[in-house]
Amino acid sequence: METTNKLTPGSVVTLKAVRVSEFGIFLDAGTGNTSDDILLHKQQQTTDTLAIGDEIPVYLYQDPKGRLTASMRLPKMQVGQVARVTVINTTRDGAFVDIGAERGVFMPFAGMRGNLKRGDKVWVKLYIDKSGRPAVSMEVEDELRRASVPATDAKIGDMVTGSLYNYNEEGAFIFTKERYIAFMHTSEITTRPNVGDEITARITHVREDGRINVSMRPLKQDAIDTDGDAILSLLHSRKGKMPYSDDTSPEIIKEKFHISKSAFKRALGRLIKTGYIEQRDGWTYLLEKEEK
Repeated sequence: METTNKLTPGSVVTLKAVRVSEFGIFLDAGTGNTSDDILLHKQQQTTDTLAIGDEIPVYLYQDPKGRLTASMRLPKMQVGQVARVTVINTTRDGAFVDIGAERGVFMPFAGMRGNLKRGDKVWVKLYIDKSGRPAVSMEVEDELRRASVPATDAKIGDMVTGSLYNYNEEGAFIFTKERYIAFMHTSEITTRPNVGDEITARITHVREDGRINVSMRPLKQDAIDTDGDAILSLLHSRKGKMPYSDDTSPEIIKEKFHISKSAFKRALGRLIKTGYIEQRDGWTYLLEKEEK
């Protein structure tokens, strides 16, 4: 039988039922002292057929008074593991997530990434905090790296779906359903997603280290049409003219159209060639063909 120094909140253990009370069944803590026995309350039981002598798998947690308590509702993750879980509440100090156990587990603000809201699904790892209580963190890079597999079967142009687990200055990191690690550069992000969002993107490069690069942008030919539509839409909203052209800085193009300068120039070139627009003195104008 395990001793009390091994029976900690957040652990899943199998304990023997030793006595019954009006509140539930007490489980042997293995100390030889009945005052250390752990209550499995009737509300935390998933069956009504328990009896003295049964070996019962339980999840241990602390009740509001700090007492070690048991539940037969086992979590879908254990200490040191990672899982994609649902945010069930947020506070000024952090958030609570559902790991499938008796109650939500706290995520300190320091372990959060992005502005979480109820219902979000995020990757987390489970650990025991300094007070001995279970807690989770969204810092899961090392764990997902170890859980990932090389993208040996991936091909450029294939579509993959996964959940975003981190951002940095260069772009976003995604863990796909195939367990690939995917990187998406900021220039390939069309609409900025939130950490935890599920994303479908196109593979643009299979790296030697087994990871992949992906993009939310369409193929170049399709992108020209999409970017051209955005340019025409803005021109219509500005009565047929706009102060953006081949001479406009890449920074302004990125801010206004969310595309690169080269993509902007490709779209402009096609619209000029097809007779929809013209450029004069650093401005772009709709031609009569389009205005009609």
